Order: sequence, then C-alpha cells, then structure tokens
Amino acid sequence: GDLAALKRLMDEGANPNATDNHGRTPLMVAGYRRNAPAALLLIGGGANVNALDSEQYDLITIAAVADDLPMLRLAIREGGNTAQVTSPYDGTALIAAAHLGHVEIVKTLIAAKAPLDHINNLRWTALIESIVLGDGGARHVACLKALVDAGANVNIPDGNGVTPLSLARAAGYTDMVRLLEAVGAKP
Repeated sequence: GDLAALKRLMDEGANPNATDNHGRTPLMVAGYRRNAPAALLLIGGGANVNALDSEQYDLITIAAVADDLPMLRLAIREGGNTAQVTSPYDGTALIAAAHLGHVEIVKTLIAAKAPLDHINNLRWTALIESIVLGDGGARHVACLKALVDAGANVNIPDGNGVTPLSLARAAGYTDMVRLLEAVGAKP
C-alpha cells in the first residue's frame, strides 16, 4: 500500500509484470488487497490487466470472487477481458460470481459482455453454477434472474444431461424453479 515506494520502484525500472512464486503480479496483489490506487499506478506503468497467475486467475476474476465491485469496474475500464477463460476449472469470472451469489458483480460482468453460456470443464455454465453451487436464497435467485434476463440459455444441460430446471427441482429451490418455468425452460 505504499504508493510512494511503488512509484519510486517503477521509476527506477522495476517490472510491473514481475511474478512471485505463485505467478502473481503486483497488480494481482493490489487486487487481492483491494488497493485501487496501487492498481491504477501499476496499470499506468504497464502492468498487464489480463495476466494470469499459476492458478489461472486474472484481476477480473480476483475482483469477482472477492465481490469487489470497484476493482472489477477499474479492471474492465482499463481493458480487462471479461471473456477470458480463467481458473483451474476453465471458467470465467461470471461463472465464479454466479456460483458465489455476487449479484452486482454478475450484473456488471453481463453489462460488460461477459459470455453468458461459457461451459467450464465441470460442464457447468454460470446459470447452472448459480443453482448447483448456490443455496437457493435471494442472492443466487437474483444471479439466476440476471442471467435469464440477459438471455443466458436456460436449456444447456450439465455434463450428465440434466437441465437447469431439473437441477433446481432436485434441490428444492422453488423460486428458481418458478423463474425457469416462467421462461419456458425444459425439464
């Protein structure tokens, strides 16, 4: 968080894209620390906003998982790629946010044209993760609604061929079931 020292080091030629033993750049550390001024300074000095660490996380996904809306907006404004495939699950920041029930993050990623129907290596979309990894509560229902309202495909099945509507029914998530039935989701 020492901006003066950070600026001095960068002025002396420090590499803003250097990595630690986990592949994290200083910009990623600023993201984890929720330090927007440091992030802006690093980006201004050439930090790659789309760099991936050894776990395949980028600044956008770090902000999405942390439910850090200001950092997410900063990353998007500074050229972050909302379609980038991230995480060991070959997912996206949208999938991570939907899984965690981060409603405003989901809405912001949708507005920034994140891919709605990306399928990760678990064979789940953001819509499916809002059901399968959600709790059926208000936050996950709101994420599901945001995805449906944005045009996410409500009939892409999981890797076992089970549809989102069937997954919501099996979990007993009545609000999700009603929402999916209202848009004509297939059982």
